[in-house]
Amino acid sequence: MIDFLNRNIFQPHPELLVFLTVAVGFFVGKLRYKAIALGAVTGCLIVGLVFGAQFKVTIDGTVKNLFFTMFLFALGYKVGPQFFRGLKKDGLPQVINAVIVCVTGLLVCWGFASFLGYGPGLSAGLLGGALTQSAVIGVAQDAIGNLPGLSADQIKEQENLVAVGYAVTYPLGTILCALLLASILPRIYRRDLAAESARLAIEMDAPADDPDLHAGYYEVVLRAYTIVHPDLVGRTIEDFEQQQKALGRRIYLTRIRRDGAIVDHTQQTALREGDVVAVSALRDSLVAFDARTHIGPEADDVELLGYQTETLHVVISEKAQLGKSIAELRAEPFMVGVYIDKLYRAGAEFPYRLSTPVERGDTVILSGPKRLVDPAGAALGKPVPTSFATDMVWVGLGIFLGGCLGIPALTAGGVPISLSTSGGALIMGLVFGWIRGKYPTFGNVPPGAQWFMDTLGLCLFVAVVGINAGPSFTSGLASAGWGLLVFGAVATLIPLLVGFLVGHHIQKIRFPILMGVLAGGQTTTAAIGAVVEQSKSQVPVLGYTIPYAISNVLLTIWGAVIVLLNH
Repeated sequence: MIDFLNRNIFQPHPELLVFLTVAVGFFVGKLRYKAIALGAVTGCLIVGLVFGAQFKVTIDGTVKNLFFTMFLFALGYKVGPQFFRGLKKDGLPQVINAVIVCVTGLLVCWGFASFLGYGPGLSAGLLGGALTQSAVIGVAQDAIGNLPGLSADQIKEQENLVAVGYAVTYPLGTILCALLLASILPRIYRRDLAAESARLAIEMDAPADDPDLHAGYYEVVLRAYTIVHPDLVGRTIEDFEQQQKALGRRIYLTRIRRDGAIVDHTQQTALREGDVVAVSALRDSLVAFDARTHIGPEADDVELLGYQTETLHVVISEKAQLGKSIAELRAEPFMVGVYIDKLYRAGAEFPYRLSTPVERGDTVILSGPKRLVDPAGAALGKPVPTSFATDMVWVGLGIFLGGCLGIPALTAGGVPISLSTSGGALIMGLVFGWIRGKYPTFGNVPPGAQWFMDTLGLCLFVAVVGINAGPSFTSGLASAGWGLLVFGAVATLIPLLVGFLVGHHIQKIRFPILMGVLAGGQTTTAAIGAVVEQSKSQVPVLGYTIPYAISNVLLTIWGAVIVLLNH
């Protein structure tokens, strides 16, 4: 059967092998132990190596370059706002730690590769796998292709060795990083991640019973009640809502039926006995209030409760609101009856607290009655209607300009040095992503499109790399020897330990957040997942986002640097 497929399907139609590799690779990547999984990228590379060795099919290089350039632009676009935010004063400690981890990783990998006598291919594979940065593969291969004095066969051999080195070192690098940050370091220093995260959350004005921390308690409910309680008769809507606010409850009266008709009202409207009021509240607030006792019996009024509600994405851009905390925003008059469901920063959901300040480019998701949500959105910034259409003018122009930026080359010691088209796409992605964060009226790239360019783009790229490198995988692994695996493991641990010692003893970064900083510094998604699972809190993620953005850029560039160092 395999021989039939080899002769009659994959040779004339290699594109079918690419998609089969991606399908099996994603399945392999989902296999996990607790919070640790190989991930789709590594799964596609390993399956590609196996299929490539079996079927011996060669995929045109333009195909992989296309997917890799698309991936790097999407990566830059995603982390662009966070990257430039990290350069500000409040993000510098995390930036410094990330730079220390990245520079240490480069020096360690360079030293080990030189000691073992590796060429540029295995050196780059060691760095990419040990520091768990998949983008190194493509950047290193681009750099190898530009090295002078190498024949076409030598270039192909070194390019294939990048994939070999990465495939050998990445799985163990991922596991070691997750174990070190989630288990080993906390045990050595006798720290309870869960307890410390809970204490830190309280210090950050985020008590465990705060509704903003638990989606189940943040559920907005609508109810109708008939006013019979004498204490409520004659009071204004504003007076009632302010009283509930002083008691820590978010309860709003959004509509009134009076004498059988739904009437217009303002915050100064006085309530009357027999009015039927629509109540919008957080579920736990309404339970604590006991509306039946303090308002009156519940009513089944479909028309009163049938008003139009809205969920609106708003990009924070109004200067007057920048730097305000979530708690301060909730106290603004325009936020009466409006709820902040989620906060996104740098394209990822951000575990905000009541004390979290909003920044330019943050996206908040507001919900509530449409008549209240629309003005609130306009007061906060630029409402962005949910759209599944990608602004391909913006994306295509960004990739083109980035590629043009990467073409010119300088020469140092006879070696041409350039960003390459893929590196230029990364830089332009950072710039375009930052511009989009500041001016969100154009350049829409919805999450589905970002996933396609980012995750699937990289997986298709490494699938092609694996298929092309498969026939030489066995010989390449034999030439590398066990030293690649052992030194790769050591190269994973040393940068993390250096970053930990600096962060813990010199920078005095709080332990749970430092674990997130280190996971981001080594761009290891599995590690932050393991830390979050161990800490039973999203607090460590507060230290993850800025280092992740910085390290994604630096480690990607290191792919070209180590090729030049070991040429």
